[in-house]
Amino acid sequence: MLKAIASARGPCLDLFLFMNDSLVARILDIDLWLAGAGHFVILFASFQVPARLGWKENLKHLTPFNRKFVWVQSSFTVLTIIAFGTLTLALHGELLRGDRAALGLAVFIAIYWTARILVDAFYFSHADWPKGSMFVVGHILLTALFCFLAGSYWVLIVWRVRR
Repeated sequence: MLKAIASARGPCLDLFLFMNDSLVARILDIDLWLAGAGHFVILFASFQVPARLGWKENLKHLTPFNRKFVWVQSSFTVLTIIAFGTLTLALHGELLRGDRAALGLAVFIAIYWTARILVDAFYFSHADWPKGSMFVVGHILLTALFCFLAGSYWVLIVWRVRR
């Protein structure tokens, strides 16, 4: 699968042909530090969700089991994002070197954020989102961050596999 992704041609991939390997490595070096930190920015936003979206009131209407289920699922999502950020920062060198396990992690993270973008684009309706400029700006910023994260890991994967 990775070879098929890497063999795909397009303007973004052709850019690699015009950049020398050390320049790409320097860009990805900085990019991975930003991606690792970006996960913690998402956490800052996610900790505001219960209060800003009125979970205390909304979750009262669920059965106790479903209420607990929402909190457990949300907690696992937070733990996953903490792991993504921590592992990206801790395995920075391994990711850049293209170590097999690190690339496997990068593939998983890239798929995760790509899926998150697709869910946002094709499952949620614009009418589903809370009203107000604060929510519109927050949604745009978070979606931009999700795109940056997905793109960062996909570029890393393609670069390492093409070498």
